[in-house]
Amino acid sequence: MIDMTNIKNIIFDIGSVLLEYRWEDMLMDHGLSREDAIKIGTAMFTDPLWSGMDLSSTGEEQAIIESYHRKYPEYGDTIEWFINHCEYMHVPREDVWERVHQLKGLGYTLYLLSNYPETMFHKHTDNAPFIADMSGGIISFQVKQIKPNAEIYQSLLRKYDLVADECLFFDDRADNTEGARKQGIHAITVTSRQFLVDELDKIIAAKNS
Repeated sequence: MIDMTNIKNIIFDIGSVLLEYRWEDMLMDHGLSREDAIKIGTAMFTDPLWSGMDLSSTGEEQAIIESYHRKYPEYGDTIEWFINHCEYMHVPREDVWERVHQLKGLGYTLYLLSNYPETMFHKHTDNAPFIADMSGGIISFQVKQIKPNAEIYQSLLRKYDLVADECLFFDDRADNTEGARKQGIHAITVTSRQFLVDELDKIIAAKNS
């Protein structure tokens, strides 16, 4: 566990941290076999086009969808359906949200830092209780910057006048947590839902001791 003595601010990624994703099951619900769901989903998410999605504002997604159609003509219709119905993709993590709320009550200032397209961000978070516990944040589509590039971390620090050494960042991707560390931000890579719950419980227990 990271020494929390100087930590005043806790920063959260969203996907696979505050929310779970069921993209594989979602594609299977659409009629695909598990094998095809994995194949198409992996192609979609690992393609550089998805980084473009994370930078997109509402209205800009269609150009990226059209690029997917050109690049993957056999998958294009499925990818377009997936993007247009992304509200079926996320799953709440109420146990995590409960602990986030406790952290807020213990005096930590909480922020978001996540790569997300605008439309998907709103579909996934507009009714999520954890939003009320956040004092702010930066989402990739807002600033046209993306993790793990240095500028998005610096944008968050500047926007809220944060001291990097007073911040702790939770993200499920090692490249993103390493990107944070390069900017002087303490970071923990979330390897599972239970791992995150355990880490948050340690912070809460230490603060209460």
